[in-house]
Amino acid sequence: MKHVTVLSIQKIRNQEGDKCLSEHCILCLTLNIQGVQSVKSCNTYSKVWFCSVLAVLNNNSFFFNYLGQLLYNLALKQTAVQSSTNVTVGTAGKPVDGRRDANYQSGSCTLTNVQSNPWWRVDLVNVYTIGTVMITNRDELENRLDGAEIWIGNSTTISDHESVSGQAFYFPCNSMKGRYVTVFLPGSAKVLSLCEVEVYYGYPLPNVALKGEATQSSTLSVATASKAIDGRRNSFYSNGFCSHTAEDETNPWWRVDLQRSFTVTAVKVTNRGDCCAERLDGAEIRIGNSLENNGNNNPRCASISHIKAGKTYTFQCDGGSMEGRFVNVFLPGQKKTLTLCEVEVYAAPAGRALSDWL
Repeated sequence: MKHVTVLSIQKIRNQEGDKCLSEHCILCLTLNIQGVQSVKSCNTYSKVWFCSVLAVLNNNSFFFNYLGQLLYNLALKQTAVQSSTNVTVGTAGKPVDGRRDANYQSGSCTLTNVQSNPWWRVDLVNVYTIGTVMITNRDELENRLDGAEIWIGNSTTISDHESVSGQAFYFPCNSMKGRYVTVFLPGSAKVLSLCEVEVYYGYPLPNVALKGEATQSSTLSVATASKAIDGRRNSFYSNGFCSHTAEDETNPWWRVDLQRSFTVTAVKVTNRGDCCAERLDGAEIRIGNSLENNGNNNPRCASISHIKAGKTYTFQCDGGSMEGRFVNVFLPGQKKTLTLCEVEVYAAPAGRALSDWL
């Protein structure tokens, strides 16, 4: 069985040099691969730390596959167990429920008792060549994961060491075959808490909206456009993580500037959960490079017929992908109100290989 050790997860200053006060701050992940020198890598993904490896694919196949589709999370809804459970809500199945909610109080994270060497494990049922493991940590007590190890193999034990072979790409992880993925936290008096664990064949496309700048046709109170790209799918408006235009507006819109042109594969939209889910009915997702009519004249990627309250729906553009710098959510009609709790844009830079971006 092979493993990766998380030496530390550290918040540093963001790209503008400001203190790390927002979800756009750079996060550094220090990894130690069995038999390989420790390496420190940084990225700008909110609360999600991952190691990426090219699986057994040549470059042409790799770029075609990952520019053309999102990867499937192999761990989603699979059977998970852990060394102990602190309270009823901290059960092992929480990190494979598909929710990257980093707030433990919302009931989406696991929690063990204080113990020696706590662990958590998911059974993927079949053996896969795994390239990426993504872990969502808790908002608070984030340093508890320092020193944790990610083990991948066909055994449920973690004592049968194997040497690492093969070539690593971008982050220092090697493609590993296995049925079981275990997060192991060595040491005494330790507590293991995980909010989501995702397992992929290779590289998932990044949510490039996290690096963008958002604006909207109008703003109600403090519900600014940037709330919809803060990395949180918190759908209760009163919690302060949703954007909101003025009420009863004609043709309200919301737009994110991705700062450069991307080939967009999918857009995920999280609707308001505490009320008014029907307000989003009939909205259009438009993608392009023009700011004519505030970007609302760009080609239509998809239409939103209805998103249930508090739910996140994935929209794929007609034809599979669409190129553009600006992504708009446009709600045509009179007396309309546009509220978005999260907009995620999964894409790779237009005209560049995905490897140049990750």
